[in-house]
Amino acid sequence: MADFTLTSPSFAEGAPIPTRHSCDGSDLSPALEWRGAPSGTESLALILDDLDAQGFIHWVVIDIPGGSSGSLPDGIKPTDAPLQGRSDFVLSGYGGPCPPNSPTSSPHRYRFTIWALSTQLNLSGTPTADEVRAAMADHILAQATLTGTYTRK
Repeated sequence: MADFTLTSPSFAEGAPIPTRHSCDGSDLSPALEWRGAPSGTESLALILDDLDAQGFIHWVVIDIPGGSSGSLPDGIKPTDAPLQGRSDFVLSGYGGPCPPNSPTSSPHRYRFTIWALSTQLNLSGTPTADEVRAAMADHILAQATLTGTYTRK
């Protein structure tokens, strides 16, 4: 069986995330694609966090339809399916990279993590990343990550 992978047509692993996907641009979520989810995947969950800001949560998405491969389009809105949870911006939907702006700032690393799950989570409202992690704990079949960087100019 192939490895479970997460990629984006917008940026490569470890590469800079384009400004259009940040608070300095249009703040649009990037398109994401996954391959190799294991047999029995009923749904997927996605969390985007900033590794250099104590895991600040930028995006939570749950109950993405299962299957071995799939994608999320560029620029999904909070009201679009699948269900999007609450970020640490205290908003539903995507909030792009927005690290502090200073002359000595280092690039922040943003980790997109997707989990293949054996069930739908069926959480209501706008669940937090912690609520999603607790709900999926016993249902994880596989996980994949994609990390990009961003520095404000």
